[in-house]
Amino acid sequence: MATSKQSQSAEKEYTVEEKLKALYDLQSMMSEIDKIKTLRGELPLEVQDLEDEIVGLETRLKNYQGEIRECEAAVGQQKKKIAESKALIDKYKSQLDNVRNNREFDNLTKEVEFQGLEIEFSEKKIREFNATIALKQEDIAACTEKLEGRKADLQQKKSELDQIISETKQDEEKLREKAKNLEATIEPRLLTAFKRIRKGARNGLAVVYIERGSCGGCFNKIPPQKQMDIKLRKKIIVCEYCGRIMIDPELAGIEA
Repeated sequence: MATSKQSQSAEKEYTVEEKLKALYDLQSMMSEIDKIKTLRGELPLEVQDLEDEIVGLETRLKNYQGEIRECEAAVGQQKKKIAESKALIDKYKSQLDNVRNNREFDNLTKEVEFQGLEIEFSEKKIREFNATIALKQEDIAACTEKLEGRKADLQQKKSELDQIISETKQDEEKLREKAKNLEATIEPRLLTAFKRIRKGARNGLAVVYIERGSCGGCFNKIPPQKQMDIKLRKKIIVCEYCGRIMIDPELAGIEA
């Protein structure tokens, strides 16, 4: 209970001006962090897209290679059929020398013709399978070339991203640590409002100063009386148009 009272007492020690200054300083730190994220830009997404595309190309290559193996197996089966048909033709031709009647001769002749047709059909299938293999090999060559290009792009993008992260990581960590320490001095209600406003703002600005008599966030005109109230720093005032917390330029360290 005593701790709770001490906490409340500590909160009351901060004037409205000090609260506004703390919020603005926190906003400045978060804006710097946003700049670091902007510096990285779309690189993380580009890296992810390239990694996904590479996985897709590798899968496509495996499929092409599998289709070629299937065609090669089919060519092997057709060659086996041709060998069997040729053996049968030789067998039937040798039997022709020993035929006893026209009927046997006709039957054997038809068998020879049939096996000849079987050979022609198998040879046709072999040509088709070989043509398919040739096309798939062209696809593999094109896919491999594209894959190597994407891998090179990925390596470059990763290198760029790693360099930016290494250059900005320390600065970002320092800013986040400072922001965390500053957040501890801001009363929870204000901090929650700050985060809510910042999340809803397109440019991430929750605290803005007056610029030429207008809100620094949405640029709508601020009535003179409200400008005076903001300058007095006696209460926290939000823009009636965009909901951002407004402060006078002097508090932000900006000369009017």
